[in-house]
Amino acid sequence: MGLFKMFKEDVDVVFDQDPAARSYVEVILTYSGLHAIWAHRVAHACFKRKFFFLARLISQISRFFTGIEIHPGAKIGKRFFIDHGMGVVIGETCEIGDNVTIFQGVTLGGTGKEKGKRHPTLLDNSLVATGAKVLGSITIGENSKIGAGSVVLKDVPDNSTVVGIPGIVVVQDGKKVRQKDLDHHKLPDPVYDRLNHLEKEIEKLREELKEAKGVK
Repeated sequence: MGLFKMFKEDVDVVFDQDPAARSYVEVILTYSGLHAIWAHRVAHACFKRKFFFLARLISQISRFFTGIEIHPGAKIGKRFFIDHGMGVVIGETCEIGDNVTIFQGVTLGGTGKEKGKRHPTLLDNSLVATGAKVLGSITIGENSKIGAGSVVLKDVPDNSTVVGIPGIVVVQDGKKVRQKDLDHHKLPDPVYDRLNHLEKEIEKLREELKEAKGVK
C-alpha cells in the first residue's frame, strides 16, 4: 500500500472512532494522535532503510509537538487510532496490527534490559484503554480489550477483556470468567484490599490483647 493511501486511511479511521470529528480540515490540523502516526510512518520508513539518526530525529520532534513517543522501529498496521494521545509510549519492538485503538497514557513497554523482542504485540482489532500498561514480549489477542489503568504482564487470548493490577481476564468469547465488568471506574484496588485486611487483623489483635489482660 502506498504511503499516501495509508495516510488517507489514518484520517478516515478518526471519523469512524471519534464522534467529535467534524471535518477533514479539523482532523488534519488539530489531531495530535494523527500527527504522531504520520510522523511515525515517515520515521519507520527511514528506520527500515537504516537511516537511524534521521528516524530518531523525526520521532523526537514528533514527541516534542504531540506528547506521544513512538520508537521508529515499532511496526504499526493500518487504521491505527490514538485517541487524545498525551503520554502514550510505544517501544521499539512493538508490533501493532490493523484497526487497533489506544487511549491517552498508554505504555507499550519493556520490563528490563533484555535484548531482542521485548515489547508487546497487539493483534488486529484490539483496544487498550486510558492509562493501561502492557509490558514485555507478550501478545494481546485479536478483538481483545484492556481496561483503563490495568497492568498486563501475560499473554491475553483472543476475544478477551482484561482488567486490574496485575491484569486478569474477566470476559472471554462473550462469557464472564470472573464476576467483574469492564467498568473503568470500578477496577480492582489491591492497596485498598490489603489495608482493609490489615485493619481487620489489628482489630482482632486488640480483642485478643484485651482478653489476655482480662479487660472486659
